[in-house]
Amino acid sequence: MLTESSGSTGEGSSSTHEATTDETSDVTTTGGGTELVEVSHARELRGAWVASAWNINFPTQAGLSVAAQQAQMVAILDVLAASNMNTVLLQVRPESDALYDSMLEPFSRFLTGTQGVDPGYDPLEFAIEQAHARGIEVHAWLNPYRAKVSVNSTAAATHVSETLSEFAHVYGTLLWMDPGADAVRNHVVDVAVDVATRYAIDGLQFDDYYYPYPSGTPFPDDATWQAYLDGGGTLALADWRRENVNLLIEQVHLALLETAPDVRFGVSPFGIYRPGIPPGITGFDAYEGLYADPLVWIEEEWVDYVAPQLYWATTQPQQAYDVLLEWWSALPSEGRHVFAGNAAYKLGTDPHYDVDELLLQVQLVRELPNPSGNIFYNVATLLQNTDGLATALADEYYTRPALTPELPREDRPIVEPPSVVVTDGAIAIDHPDSATLRAYVLYEAEGGEFLIQSVLAPGTVDLPLSSGHWALSAADRMGTESLGVAFEVP
Repeated sequence: MLTESSGSTGEGSSSTHEATTDETSDVTTTGGGTELVEVSHARELRGAWVASAWNINFPTQAGLSVAAQQAQMVAILDVLAASNMNTVLLQVRPESDALYDSMLEPFSRFLTGTQGVDPGYDPLEFAIEQAHARGIEVHAWLNPYRAKVSVNSTAAATHVSETLSEFAHVYGTLLWMDPGADAVRNHVVDVAVDVATRYAIDGLQFDDYYYPYPSGTPFPDDATWQAYLDGGGTLALADWRRENVNLLIEQVHLALLETAPDVRFGVSPFGIYRPGIPPGITGFDAYEGLYADPLVWIEEEWVDYVAPQLYWATTQPQQAYDVLLEWWSALPSEGRHVFAGNAAYKLGTDPHYDVDELLLQVQLVRELPNPSGNIFYNVATLLQNTDGLATALADEYYTRPALTPELPREDRPIVEPPSVVVTDGAIAIDHPDSATLRAYVLYEAEGGEFLIQSVLAPGTVDLPLSSGHWALSAADRMGTESLGVAFEVP
């Protein structure tokens, strides 16, 4: 994130596909005689970014014990679960390092204080286990090219700034890997594929850092630029830099589609594409300053979503949230999404921001023709319930749980419904392909329709329920939901 250093749910249908239950039995099972019903609800991504750079959110201090770090992660996930949020975006690569056990990059110094030192557990694996148990998706947030947030920090011998040192450039107080070097780009692609194939992550996101934010001096990529020209390249410098970034996004897209098609791939760009687009908008030009062109990524369908950092209020006309949101939301093709990035961190520090402003921003997203969701930067505001934000979200907007939107994939398989056995006021759940599932979804009949009540981990076996008419569906890792198995609890 640039700021590191500093529709209602529950809509559904109850049409019956097969209604031949045995009224003399207290047990309802799948197979012959099972009642299958259509179930659905309004999908919405409800996320929060968890920053590890500078120990902003997790862990809050380098060198904490395993127990202390794990307690911090549990606290984060408990707060998100209590507010019916469904996605945590965990920064697992803050400076070309790893908050997970990687053969490609050293453990982050933000874990232990020294880069390359094993923290004694796998933070990403632990986060996935705990999040999935709460029905929360884990999206791995990666910085593509930043090598050090402080050029004076010590890198491990296996760090990319050491192994590809000829492409590591000092820029201001940062150390930055050269996006124009094929070896650097290929390394980033390898890292993305590695984390997506070895861990049960649900998504992978790049943030807004490609070429670094300008600090008043030219980025020192003269050698790679000259090599491009010597090889017959004809693009102008700025266009060549944008093409370097485009190549990264395309290569990651193709690699993930081949190796991990159930992982949602997205980018969180700076919230203003270019000054004057849309009319009246002013501010930093990310197209020229960062050499980022998200319009190409969207048009080519290299990303499943964009999450523009719309870190301004509706009351700021030159960067108005509502105007920018409308422009971004009109870009994606069918099946792809905009998840609006909201500046929760500004609560209490910016006169333009209060809880009502952030709730209005959530409402504006829901009023779009194809609502998709919100991501809050950063999770600290929710943890602290600053000005009652977490409470307000739970009470006014996230009153029921929700799955995230389906992934835009062709030839998606039909998801079989689960098996449900009811005995003594509880249900036992099973599924023939449980390894392919993201969740079970529990609905209760209310007022003539099935309304969502819970998103359950696929490992759920037994669940006590009150008397009533219920339905349970299964959702695979692409977000496709099965028909619901309807059953009665006496």
